[in-house]
Amino acid sequence: MNGGEALIRGLVASGVKACFANPGTSEMHMVQAIDAVPEMRAVLCLFEGVCTGAADGYGRMREQPACTLLHLGAGLGNGIANLHNARRAATPLVNIIGEHAIHHVPFDAPLTSDIAAIAKGVSGWIRTARTAEALAGDGVQAVQAAMAANPDPVGGVSTLIVPADCAWGQGNAVEIAEVSRARLPVSDAAVTRAAAALTDDAVLIVDGNGLLEDGLAAVGRIAARSGVRIFSPTFPARVESGPGLYPINRMPYFPEQIIETLRGTRRLILAGGEAPVSFFKYRNIPSDLVPEGCEVVRLAHRHEDVSAALHALADAIGAPVAGKAVERARPAPPAGRLNTMAVANGLAASAQDDCIVCTDSGGGGAAYAVMQRAVRHSWMNLTGGSIGQGGPLAVGAAVACPGRRVYALLGDGGAGYTIQYLWTAARENLPITTVIYNNSVYGILQTEYQRIGVNDPGDKALSLFDLSRPSIDWVSLAKGYGVPGQRVTTGEELMAALAAAEAVNGPYLIEAMV
Repeated sequence: MNGGEALIRGLVASGVKACFANPGTSEMHMVQAIDAVPEMRAVLCLFEGVCTGAADGYGRMREQPACTLLHLGAGLGNGIANLHNARRAATPLVNIIGEHAIHHVPFDAPLTSDIAAIAKGVSGWIRTARTAEALAGDGVQAVQAAMAANPDPVGGVSTLIVPADCAWGQGNAVEIAEVSRARLPVSDAAVTRAAAALTDDAVLIVDGNGLLEDGLAAVGRIAARSGVRIFSPTFPARVESGPGLYPINRMPYFPEQIIETLRGTRRLILAGGEAPVSFFKYRNIPSDLVPEGCEVVRLAHRHEDVSAALHALADAIGAPVAGKAVERARPAPPAGRLNTMAVANGLAASAQDDCIVCTDSGGGGAAYAVMQRAVRHSWMNLTGGSIGQGGPLAVGAAVACPGRRVYALLGDGGAGYTIQYLWTAARENLPITTVIYNNSVYGILQTEYQRIGVNDPGDKALSLFDLSRPSIDWVSLAKGYGVPGQRVTTGEELMAALAAAEAVNGPYLIEAMV
């Protein structure tokens, strides 16, 4: 076999079973290799940012990497924004980036670039292959690096650059068992320190696998025994949520809100989370939002076994075996004109257990609290602040978890960045219900502009936030990509549209006029 096929077989043996691809000329031998290995699922995406976002969603849900296949430095550059989000989520992910043949690089052909330099900001591991014989081993090491217990903020993105001659040359197979994700244990001393800090004036911030089902069982135990207040970060990568689980609150977004939330806190206990900082720098507001005089106690880092550490902490304080959990409470279906909370209530009233929710910027976050009380689900956030993640994330989640309904909750601003994901959802017949919150404005930018003290913005400034003139017809766009849908303006129309989406064996788009 050639080096490319040996690489793909090595990836599959290591547990990589899906490739989100947008290949070009330099990757044709890799395409041939994927075609020769039936165990590798190939998913074509029309834009590299969809490839990288989908690989992120897949890795978050499976805790096992998918790979991308991208065309040279330009293709990698197009996927950078969602690789930034994946790095912030600590998602295991393997990039396969084509490169000119080794002996062709010195000729500086038009698409030649410094691929490793482009990859550096979003990769915890980078290698440029040098021989076809070693290529499969390079791929296995990429998977091992992605699955290693990497400390924050390096993350779990590996990037393997594959010169074309390494793919077409004679390759060597490698023998390797599937790689499991490593999580380091937490010391008894760290548990003892955290137990002593669990007082009524303390705050516990939980992240990592502490937000999965087993970790939340421990959090519920701690909540039942102590008076500590418990939060996740503002945008955790994944939270298991719903009736029967502890309903964890998120740290607020704006720094003033965080300062108020932490007022009077004397101890901050970090269980996978980090001490909060301001998302952006504002004048006269500190970057570090830990209250003055507050002691910071580290129970676990995110790359460690946070869930086990939380159970050890619960045991150390004599917490009950069964902890606090939320009881099911579905809201009434909304009626009348829509707003973001009406959409949230509609989703919570209609969604079925075991669904997946993927959010971006916009109004989707409003559904978090009401969904917690209504239905068991996995919730995934926009982790790195780079919008255009929610739709691609939903594609990856649907590929990773066949049979589960996926909701992509998108603001109209963020949706425009990677709307090409709809085509992949249609081609793969993925059960993704997209809800676009259409208010025809970059709402967060309007808010931030007001926060700098401008109460009467001029026409030119307003034009930079305005998404009308012309208004975007999201239903027509979806139809063009092969996805049916409808526009809704009332709660009654929304409920009918959600029911129609459930009845479709594939993707559906709802444009909610809010």
